Amino acid sequence: MTQTAPLSNAGRPVTVAPSAILAVIPALNEARHIETCIRSLLAGSPALRAVPVVVADGGSSDGTVAIVERLKTEFPNLGVLHNPKRLQAAALNLAAAGAPDGAAILVRCDAHSIYPENFILDVAQSLADTGAASLVIPMDAAGETCFEKANAWIVDTPLGSGGAAHRGGKTSGWVDHGHHAGFDLAWYRRMGGYDESFSHNEDAEYDVRLGKAGGRVYLNAGIRIQYIPRGDVRRLWKQYEGYGRGRAKTVRKHGSRLKLRQAAPILALLGSAIGLIASLVYWPAIILPLGYAAMLALASGLMALKHKSLCGLYAGLAAGTMHMSWAFGYLQEAARPEG
Repeated sequence: MTQTAPLSNAGRPVTVAPSAILAVIPALNEARHIETCIRSLLAGSPALRAVPVVVADGGSSDGTVAIVERLKTEFPNLGVLHNPKRLQAAALNLAAAGAPDGAAILVRCDAHSIYPENFILDVAQSLADTGAASLVIPMDAAGETCFEKANAWIVDTPLGSGGAAHRGGKTSGWVDHGHHAGFDLAWYRRMGGYDESFSHNEDAEYDVRLGKAGGRVYLNAGIRIQYIPRGDVRRLWKQYEGYGRGRAKTVRKHGSRLKLRQAAPILALLGSAIGLIASLVYWPAIILPLGYAAMLALASGLMALKHKSLCGLYAGLAAGTMHMSWAFGYLQEAARPEG
């Protein structure tokens, strides 16, 4: 359906027709979050009811699909796409391959996120306005449980994310990489979509290829999402270990180098391990792991004071889990023989 008149969208007119947009939500066992995510995405302009929104489900066993099927009675533009490969990369590729005729913009949505009104339209309009091949946005973490809150408070700091622009960033502009929100579908298809051999870091790997091909990535700091981080050490470790492996695969595939903020967790892991072993014969070496532990303890105390909550005491544990798991995943993948 083509709009006959502009609709208000965050103070700007909407010129992108809903029929030119396809929104995709990759999901796997997201029963806890999926309804909140969908309702936030479809809140706002009536034009959103004309945008196809597809949940690409990777074989959920927790009732995720049943929730989406129930919501289809309220939102007829909502659909389910079965993703047998299960991965997010495959979900986006599958949706892009089956996009309706006339679709020109692919909007990527995450089931763990809560979206501002008109998010889908904002992303589409920003892509049209900038002429970017990809649009990326900042993520503002917000937890519900005590550990999630501490995780959220620390992840958006330099200690948690290393100062990545898409983690709480405030400035819009052209960047090398960020959290993917939307794609020019012609560019996405030209690049062959995501590399499905990547279970993590598929977005960063895509941006490397895109940059080499002359495509540009724009960070719009005015479009922000609220992200619910992992709620326990086990799941956080698994998440960041995957990120580390994915980064190592990207470095190997493209011959790129790590930035200092990416190398820091590896240095922390190796320094702590070497210090512990060396302290058996030279006790002052214990200063390396103890110094790192003290830094995490200080971060916990500062987060508890800043937020006036004892939940902040988990912040150091969350940061340490992110650092150590990312570094472990990276080193594990880097040591793997090629091919």
